[in-house]
Amino acid sequence: MATGRDLRRMALALEGTTEAPHFDRAAFKVARIYVTLAPDGRTANFKFTPDEQEFKCMMAPGAFAPIANAWGRQGWTTADLSKLSAAELKSALETAWAHAVKKPKRR
Repeated sequence: MATGRDLRRMALALEGTTEAPHFDRAAFKVARIYVTLAPDGRTANFKFTPDEQEFKCMMAPGAFAPIANAWGRQGWTTADLSKLSAAELKSALETAWAHAVKKPKRR
């Protein structure tokens, strides 16, 4: 069972990640936000690609669900942290983080 404390620790261990307020949530970002944590620490919203979102929701439907709006159609996915193992949380964070890292400029 993962917690908000686990998410915060794991996210801040990813290279370049900083934490800042984002409305009523805590946002973790590098070049852009890749995960937000609810104030109660029970849920988090991850930025996945739509394909990654579909896969996560299929593999762990009790843990992951698309956000029910336009953000969800873009890949933003809610996770119930209590239904994730530490390994599943780490995998989700690393997936979302990889999309948020600033891409090198092409020459």
